[in-house]
Amino acid sequence: MREASRWGYGQDVGHRQGIDLIGYKVEATDGGIGKIDKHSEDVGASHVVVDTGVWIFGRHVLLPAGTIRRIDTVEEKVYVDRTKQQIKDAPDFDETKRSGEPGYLEQFARYYRQPHM
Repeated sequence: MREASRWGYGQDVGHRQGIDLIGYKVEATDGGIGKIDKHSEDVGASHVVVDTGVWIFGRHVLLPAGTIRRIDTVEEKVYVDRTKQQIKDAPDFDETKRSGEPGYLEQFARYYRQPHM
């Protein structure tokens, strides 16, 4: 996945500027993983933050917008191109660091560009 496409919504996934994804269920390639808690449409840094609930003990995981394959506004579901294990292995999302530290998103970029992805 190219760096630019990693942080942007694909043209054919069903994303429309201003759509509120908070509360949408998130489906990995092998099943549900939680609900969207936050999302960003920032140019070059678009992403969603998923609350995994009890699945991995209430952890919050950041997924770059480029991992989204389809948004179903009728069912309120977002389908991503990652397995549950890949999402579980992702770096922890820390809301306090997101805006306060330059380059914070780089750790996620490194993880999502690994060859096993």
